[in-house]
Amino acid sequence: MALIRWEPARELQSIQQEVNRLFGTLFDAPIAASAGAASRSWIPAMDLVEEQDEYALHADLPGLTEKDVKVELEDNVLTISGTRKSEHENRKDGYYRVERASGSFARSLTLPEGVDPARIHAQFENGVLEIRIPKPEERKRRRVEIGVGGKRPTIEQGEPTAA
Repeated sequence: MALIRWEPARELQSIQQEVNRLFGTLFDAPIAASAGAASRSWIPAMDLVEEQDEYALHADLPGLTEKDVKVELEDNVLTISGTRKSEHENRKDGYYRVERASGSFARSLTLPEGVDPARIHAQFENGVLEIRIPKPEERKRRRVEIGVGGKRPTIEQGEPTAA
């Protein structure tokens, strides 16, 4: 009988690969829709770019119109939500595999303090939602003097700082 050296690191790597495989199949598995047809959940891809005076958010929403998408701001949380309907509700054409996901989605993004909601602009064109979020006004740093023996301290205004 041959002796085989036990290597715990290899065992851990094997376990990690198995867990990754299980989670991968769990999230890729179709979810049964209410009509009995299978549809996959989806999360649209988003890019957030910091520019000189604003943030630019781009969300890929292929197959949707501006009526299918809702943009809301509450307590500095910007939420993009909507629903993409399946084009394959009728199975009479003999589909073997449907990979394009459909269903409801929601993505949320926490905005920095001080963003003016009235200055946020959204535009939808060619399946891409673009949201322009102006950066908040710069706050002035305050220096507070510490008083000693009943003397009142003075407060000085400093240079503006980024929020």
